[in-house]
Amino acid sequence: MSALTVSQDPEQSWDDLVRFWEEMEWPEGSKVEIIEGIITVSPAPAYRHNVITARIQRRLYSVIPEDWEIFQTLAIAVPSRLGMLIPDLLVAPVRDNADTDSHIPAALAELVVEVTSKSNARHDRVSKPAAYAAAGIPLYLLVDRWAPGGPTVTLYGEPKGDVYRTLSSAKFGDTIKIPAPFDLAVDTSEFPED
Repeated sequence: MSALTVSQDPEQSWDDLVRFWEEMEWPEGSKVEIIEGIITVSPAPAYRHNVITARIQRRLYSVIPEDWEIFQTLAIAVPSRLGMLIPDLLVAPVRDNADTDSHIPAALAELVVEVTSKSNARHDRVSKPAAYAAAGIPLYLLVDRWAPGGPTVTLYGEPKGDVYRTLSSAKFGDTIKIPAPFDLAVDTSEFPED
């Protein structure tokens, strides 16, 4: 099943778009994001996708500070890119004084992780990293199960404008290192392949 897009009035303001995103009743279990000003409804991730996400999450818990958390369904707002994005994993400090329950500013994130799905890999490869970089998120880990040369994991960092620099890349089966403040080696041989 592929993603569904919901057309919106192009003259609609960011606040109106977010209000529509928050107030609409979306299909249960779906992932609803605003990507480049377009509301996108995706089905729940598949089993292997979830296994990869869970394995990365387990490793991250061993290295993050007590006042940080790992979120799987929390949206991050990037108004400058007309984005309300829900990464597969989001690592950010816990805020007791959050302005809203539906999302946090993307600038609070320390790391975002996306695991591609066949139907919407382009978003994880192009649209989302541009938004994450524009928001100044220090690290972006892309687990690309559908990469043209075979499954790969790429770590991006040093955002400038809406572009990241590639810090490292590994094929499935190799280890990739996530630098400080994480100082974590992720063994991708644990990742199931399709």
